[in-house]
Amino acid sequence: MKSDADLRRDVERKLESDHHFDARDIGVAVKEGVVTLSGQLHSHIGCWAAQEAAQSVAGVAALVNEIKVKLTADGVHGDTEVAETALHALSETMATPAADITLSVHDGWLTLTGEVAFYHEKQAAERVVRNVQGVKGVANDISVKAP
Repeated sequence: MKSDADLRRDVERKLESDHHFDARDIGVAVKEGVVTLSGQLHSHIGCWAAQEAAQSVAGVAALVNEIKVKLTADGVHGDTEVAETALHALSETMATPAADITLSVHDGWLTLTGEVAFYHEKQAAERVVRNVQGVKGVANDISVKAP
């Protein structure tokens, strides 16, 4: 088992190698294998990328993401704009007809519903909308049709 100091070093190195955010804006603390990320970033995409990067490091038993997202004035998007952009992104990038997937947005939190043929389509839909500017989080309630 890695020491907390070794695990912290490994997480910091992993964060430094990611281009979605500036790793200097993120603090890393480790106690008994539990990694806590803190700091402030300017996008939710960067926040999720930092979390995924840290979770991918071997030895991380649990992760606490305390990173705050502070959007600039031009980064603020209303729910209507988020919904329109997410629908457009789904229709442009998904092989599954966008008509099979519906979404709702409340205060930047997006919920996907509908039905797809394959699990990878469910995952792809979430990846697509998660990268829409203004999305704070995604609840993926898409079901997969039984074979």
